[in-house]
Amino acid sequence: MKKILFSLIAITLVCHYSTNVQAQATYADISSYQVYFGSAKRFGQIWMVLRKFSNHGRRYLLLVNPKTLESRTDDADGYTVNAMTMPAARKYFGGSVYIKALGEAEAQSVSLQDAGIEHGIPKETGISLTADLCPSHRPLDRQIFTDIIAGFKKVETPVPIALSVSGLWMRHHLQDIAWLKQLQAGHEINITWINHSFNHRVSTKSPLKTNFLLEPGTDINYEVLETEKAMLANGLLPSVFFRFPGLVSDQQLVYKITNFGLIPIGTDAWLAKGQQPHSGSIVLIHGNGNEPVGVKDFVELLRSKAPSIANKQWLLYDLRQIVEDDTGVQ
Repeated sequence: MKKILFSLIAITLVCHYSTNVQAQATYADISSYQVYFGSAKRFGQIWMVLRKFSNHGRRYLLLVNPKTLESRTDDADGYTVNAMTMPAARKYFGGSVYIKALGEAEAQSVSLQDAGIEHGIPKETGISLTADLCPSHRPLDRQIFTDIIAGFKKVETPVPIALSVSGLWMRHHLQDIAWLKQLQAGHEINITWINHSFNHRVSTKSPLKTNFLLEPGTDINYEVLETEKAMLANGLLPSVFFRFPGLVSDQQLVYKITNFGLIPIGTDAWLAKGQQPHSGSIVLIHGNGNEPVGVKDFVELLRSKAPSIANKQWLLYDLRQIVEDDTGVQ
């Protein structure tokens, strides 16, 4: 009887921790969505709670594994939850990859542009690819995805990519979202979804210090939480990462974002600006059809690295892994 019980527990654990590679649930009736911190224990594993919300009358949690940066949504009734303030949660989970990454992002918060984590330390030679999906009437640049799938299909499947998605882009690109979800369901790509704000406002006349999310009157709660709700409504799993529109922020804004439990991600290789990637680079291109130069440069980069890719000497890395290595926590 004990052996049967152990086998059932093992099967349950496998199912429980494999949901990240399965289809993400779609929440079509979200209410009471709010920031909520604490610990959540289940099957002997402790997650950190970031949000709580209701959907069709049931209570759900948005969680992060503080050791791996894996996020998940789940029914709240399956966990033993202990509510905490953010300072208390940072102390409780102190020393974890997640808390160290928050601190590292805050330590790089002074610059007006490109605050947060912009470089990692992978175990092998390679980069982490991030593509921003700012509001645009142009269709998704699908060549990015078809080329990385073709380029890595013999050495790395699914291919990891991080997509910074804005709320307004999601609203007008439902077919593109469906196409991306289909690629993920087919295990061709593995997407880390990054919050890129909802409106992504930008002025061609205002200086950076009053532009993008620094524009006077910006409701940062709306920009962050409505984007997460839109992700969940479209069946996308919010990660613990945030990318500032235009890479513009100030120290106060960085701390506002980390107080949501989100880790600001910058870049040290914005290809359209001529910045060349190195081992560990967090590369930035735009996949919303507005930056053909950056896409062209990345395609050329892939072609130049083809021999190294074939020999597994140049790979794409999951953003969570590259950040985990950068914190120095094992």
